[in-house]
Amino acid sequence: MLRRVLQPLWVLLAIIFLIEAWLWDHLEPIVARVVAAIPLARFKQWLTERVDALSPAMTLIVFAVPVVPLFPLKLVGLWLLAHEYWTSAVFMIVFAKLVGVGVTAFVFDVTRHKLLEMHWFERIYDLVLKIRAKAAELVNPIKQRIRELIAGNGDGWSSRTLRLIQRFRKSVHEAR
Repeated sequence: MLRRVLQPLWVLLAIIFLIEAWLWDHLEPIVARVVAAIPLARFKQWLTERVDALSPAMTLIVFAVPVVPLFPLKLVGLWLLAHEYWTSAVFMIVFAKLVGVGVTAFVFDVTRHKLLEMHWFERIYDLVLKIRAKAAELVNPIKQRIRELIAGNGDGWSSRTLRLIQRFRKSVHEAR
């Protein structure tokens, strides 16, 4: 009974986790292009040299600090929400989220090897990768079902409805 009640919550958490992972995967190359376009390559090289000289514990601080300046942006987004500036609030929160993930991906790329020297961080990193795989395993059947519904494959009422809509659209276009 409890498992049946918690199943939608686990699916929702898995979807949120996969969205975060998707953002991470897709923003990392964009950040790499930005680094290549503006003179951040020298900064990345400089930062890599400095991180190599640090202990793993100090590297953890280097990894955590860049996210701190983005916190006020999220507070501004919450203030905008409180004052009913809905569009501005959504844009501010999404902007802060995207910049945060991009900066974190950049800094993690520089600090990863040092951070993984700490056994507890390595265990957490492995756990996150396992959770990501489990989340994908949990969400993949739902994604497949949505793809089937959109494609109109199958014999269910939704598939028949989509095929009917497609035939109607086709007949409207042919009538023009």
